[in-house]
Amino acid sequence: MNEVLLSAKGLTKRFGGLAAVNDVSLDLWRGRIHAVIGPNGAGKSTLTNLLSGDLPSSAGEITLGGTDVTGWSPDRISRQRLGRSYQKTNIFAPFTVWDNVRLAAQSRRAQQPFNPLRWLSLASKFTAANERAEKAIELAGMQARRHAVAGTISHGEQRQLEIAMTLATEPLVVLLDEPLAGMGVAEAERMVELLNRIKPDHAILLVEHDMDAVFSLADHLTVMVNGQVIASGEPAGVRADANVQSAYLGEDH
Repeated sequence: MNEVLLSAKGLTKRFGGLAAVNDVSLDLWRGRIHAVIGPNGAGKSTLTNLLSGDLPSSAGEITLGGTDVTGWSPDRISRQRLGRSYQKTNIFAPFTVWDNVRLAAQSRRAQQPFNPLRWLSLASKFTAANERAEKAIELAGMQARRHAVAGTISHGEQRQLEIAMTLATEPLVVLLDEPLAGMGVAEAERMVELLNRIKPDHAILLVEHDMDAVFSLADHLTVMVNGQVIASGEPAGVRADANVQSAYLGEDH
């Protein structure tokens, strides 16, 4: 069932006299991919950091799963079932693919009274976490690479792994900051397939410069320039917008 899982109203971030994000509002729906595009410096990554709590907002409010999370810390927002990836791949390079995903899944173990002996427990006995990790690896299409050392797999596979780690935390909302950056054609196609696969059960915010992927994936498109939204709506309508053509896409699009 489609529903709004994250809503931002009047979101603003000022750095001194500069408004990096200025009065931005958006809704993220379950089963829909909302793409945010714009030139470098438009405020896209800053917006993502505001939604995840990595940056505090100067104004505006954020509602996640019906709860006002404005001003919450990143870890608290994450536990409210928001997951994200970063422009720079964030993995444990010396560990295997499986160990990376299992560590992410273990971060969602129920909080229990402190017990120093718990540190001696075998990770293989954390049944619920292992099941979450297994599901995430399968959904991300990483089964064949589960025993590979993360630092030795390709760039595209590392980006897949990062998404698998995000999925292992069981998020409802997923924020993806340029997941296709630096990929070849085959790797990009696999990433597009992955995003379409996880789309039905999640609300996804996609920040991306690959316009072919954006128009292939997006159900809703927002264009930012200089921290402000200049157009937002169905991709076909936004693509034809004269202001968008002039500011970002160019005549070829």
